[in-house]
Parts: sequence; C-alpha cells; structure tokens
Amino acid sequence: MSASIGARMPSNLTDKIHAALETFRIELPSWGFANTGTRFGKFLQPAAATTVEEKFSDAGQVHALTGICPTVALHVLWDLPEGIGSCSEVDKLGTRYGVRPGAINPNYFQDQIYKYGSFGNPDESVRQQAFRHTEESIEIAKRLHCRDISLWFADGSNYPGTANMRRRKAWFTELLEASHARLAPDQRLLVEYKPFEPAFYHTDIADWGMALLLAKAAGPQAKVLVDTGHHYQAQNIEQLVAWLLSENMLGGFHFNDRRYADDDLTMGSIDPYQVFRIFHEILFFEWENGSRADVAYMIDQSHNLKGKIEAMIQTVTVAQELFAKAALVDHEQLASAQAKAELVRAESYLQDAFSTDVRPSIREWRASKGLPEDPMQAFRSSGYLEKITRERSAKNMAGITSYA
Repeated sequence: MSASIGARMPSNLTDKIHAALETFRIELPSWGFANTGTRFGKFLQPAAATTVEEKFSDAGQVHALTGICPTVALHVLWDLPEGIGSCSEVDKLGTRYGVRPGAINPNYFQDQIYKYGSFGNPDESVRQQAFRHTEESIEIAKRLHCRDISLWFADGSNYPGTANMRRRKAWFTELLEASHARLAPDQRLLVEYKPFEPAFYHTDIADWGMALLLAKAAGPQAKVLVDTGHHYQAQNIEQLVAWLLSENMLGGFHFNDRRYADDDLTMGSIDPYQVFRIFHEILFFEWENGSRADVAYMIDQSHNLKGKIEAMIQTVTVAQELFAKAALVDHEQLASAQAKAELVRAESYLQDAFSTDVRPSIREWRASKGLPEDPMQAFRSSGYLEKITRERSAKNMAGITSYA
C-alpha cells in the first residue's frame, strides 16, 4: 500500500485522506505564542506575543494558513486577567481575528497561596479559594460558549510524611464533584494528570488511573485529558488511550513531544510513530463502533528556541500528516489478521500506512479549500513576522528576566 515520495496516490487512498482531513481540527494554545522558559529563565523572542490580542492575532494567522485551528485554548490568569470582566474583550478578539476561544484553563499553580497545593491544600480557606476560581472559570466558559474546562493541578509533596495522601484524595473528590455540579449540560471537565514536577515525592493526580477514578467520581460530564508528555519513559500511551476509549472516558489530548520527561517539544519531533499509533487507536475504535469518538485535540507545548508561529505551523502540519497516515490503515484487514494471530501481516498494515507519503494528497486538499499548499512558505512570504517583530521588539527585549 505504501506510496513512494512523488508518486501519485491511488484515488481510493486519496479519498480516505481527504475524508479524514475534513474531520480533523486541532486547538492552539495561547501561551504557545508568548515568551516562555525553563526553571532557569527565558530566552526572549522579539516577535513573541505579549498581550491576549497579539496571541489571537498570531493564532489567526496559523488558522488562516492551515484551515484546521479554529479555536484557541486560554489560561484564565494569563489571558483573562479580570476574570469574567475580560470576557467581552476576548469575545471581540475572537471575532476580529477569526479564531474562537477554546478550552478554558484555570490556574492552580501561580498564586502564592498554592505553595502547598490547591484542591489538596491542608488549609480549607485555600481549598475554597481554588474552588471559587474553578467556579469563575466555568462561568467564563459559559459566557464565551466554550465546552471544555481543562484542569491540571500541580498539587503534591516533595518529602515523605509531609502530606496525608488519602485525605487529599478525599478533598479532590469533594471539590471535583462540586465543580461538576456547576457545569452547564453541554460542558465538560477534563481532568489531567502528571507523574511529577513540580512535586517530586508524590503528585495528587499522578497517572491516568487516578484521573479516571476522580473523573468518574466527579460525574458523567468529567473525562480524562491525556498530555503526551506526562508519562514515565516507555509508557505505552496508545494502550491507555484504548482503555479510556473503551470506558468512554477519553476527553482530549494535550499534544507535544519529549525526549526525557515533560519537555514540551514540538509534536512528532522525537517520536512521530507514537502519535501515529495514538491516532490509529482512535480511528480503529471509531471503525469498530461505527461512530466518531468525542475527543478534543489540543496542542500544549513551549517553543523556547523555535520561532513561535513557525513552530506552531510545523506542529499543525505534522499533526495533519500523522492523522492522514493513520486514516490509511485497512481496519477490516487488520481485524482479520488480529483474529488469526497473523502477527507480521497485522503489524505491516500499520507500518505501510506510516510509510506512505501523504503530503501530495494533503496539498491537493488544501488547494481544494483555497488554502496555501505550503503553509510554512506562505507564512514566510507574508511579511507578518517582519511586521510584528518591528511592533513588538522593543517591548519584548525590555523584559529580560533571570532565574535568580
């Protein structure tokens, strides 16, 4: 089945790719356009976005060139500094720049009160403040017509004996249930997990099983969010994706890549075959069940060295390619090979699909939509980067920071 580079794709495969591309949308993160850094400091970029308007403008450029990024995930404290009072301005920015607000992300890790946790803090007044922040985030989502409220907690401890893990679990259950009760009928809570960092002894929601149990306890509108960087080395992510799908508990993804841990590298830059395998499990599940899985695809990565917009365009186009490759797997033949334990034949269906050069078919699809066949080249020729560099450079370079 594999098509070589430059060869014309058989029409049946092209049709499969085009049909898959019609359904594929991926959300951009507002923070991916801003100056971000490491624990040791930041390397500032003259064209980085410094305001929510600049973030919407940059995201609008990516969507205009790729056609598949109609929404932008927002962080409440970073993008809506006045909370609910910022909603009107954000709504106008969405209309102005052609991208709408997407998942709403509360912030449970920045304020000084969260030094010892948020939902798991031993101080009840802090837990209640974190809950009020969640309530406000849900209300923001309602006013901006956003379905998903994405919850990631930095809560944990660094030393044995310093936290009551069972009691903290009970507090999380209680407050997630209360948060779920505030949802509109069409909204969802997405519960994210992470094994370590910033906590290094224990993290309150450390893996997908903990997130699954807490989401089920919260209520039927709570699902699990999988960040591809939030696993120990050698974790079989597509297996846990398959399990979550079978339980109807997979809510969405934060896509990035990693070499060591939560490195926030561009999607597919280290292990594109893993992303392909994840997409394959989702599409295979959909084929078996005859309906689409309700899964939100979102990007969550930090471009410390790459240009912000170029890195995002690169990510989006790679995501398209890997999704298109996954759509080429012959599910009927694969199921037959699996049933007969024909191991080499079964694996070959995945390998052949992954080896297929889908880029010519994607270019055809873009042309049919009036989009640039090469989004990266179109961006580089647009003059947009030069324009925002002139406008933002002085402000960005005046903000030099250090670790200490």
